[in-house]
Amino acid sequence: MATEKSVMAVIRAARPSFRNQNDKIAFVVHASFLASGYILTATGPQALNDTAFYNSSNDEVSIDHWNELNDEYAFVYANPEKGSKKVVVKCVVMNENLIVDALAEGSSEPAHLVINVVEYAGEDGGSNFSQQFKNLEKLVKCIDSDILSKLDGSTAKASSSSNSSETSDRTRQARYVPGAGFGRPADPPNFPSGIILPPVPGGSGSDLFPGPGAGMYPTRVDPGFGGSMLVGPNDPRWFDGIGGQPAFPGGLP
Repeated sequence: MATEKSVMAVIRAARPSFRNQNDKIAFVVHASFLASGYILTATGPQALNDTAFYNSSNDEVSIDHWNELNDEYAFVYANPEKGSKKVVVKCVVMNENLIVDALAEGSSEPAHLVINVVEYAGEDGGSNFSQQFKNLEKLVKCIDSDILSKLDGSTAKASSSSNSSETSDRTRQARYVPGAGFGRPADPPNFPSGIILPPVPGGSGSDLFPGPGAGMYPTRVDPGFGGSMLVGPNDPRWFDGIGGQPAFPGGLP
């Protein structure tokens, strides 16, 4: 986390030359990244090249040419403590404001901040850098909350999404209900959509007392009568069971 003291320590160690008030605020943005553990891998015109952002090299570079562009600043950083993913930061001067946008590698939503230059840039203080800024503590807090914290949050969100996916897979397996009670082992679960489908029952049944239908868990129990509700010519209900004679007097065989 960047603080007023850590940012001022970076500024004094770098001893940059400021052309104007905009340079001062842009350098505070840069110093806040260094104070938060980032390293500079490209700056100036080189940082505007796409290869600087997608280059796998994380070699640290000097601050030379950082303010070479007119009304525009660009930096590319990597953070070894967070997997060395790249972050590109662009600052554009618009009227009295410095518009800051930062995009982390793998993210589609940039962090955004508008800084009023007049509110934070002081008069020329020569080599005394503390006199060249106003409300530095407030400015550093704004950069930390609106830029740095959001960049850290995007990295944490990606990690959380991965962990959530693994947890969801385990939960689906734990909620699986096998088709017990239907007389055959169930197949392994396969619920890619997360919807649990009841098993299709197996086993025998009759049209008089059929088994449960697909998608139904309760079972029906045959009361013991057996047979079918359809009566054929050989059905025992037509006979008295003695010598195969008709069950009704005078009836035809």
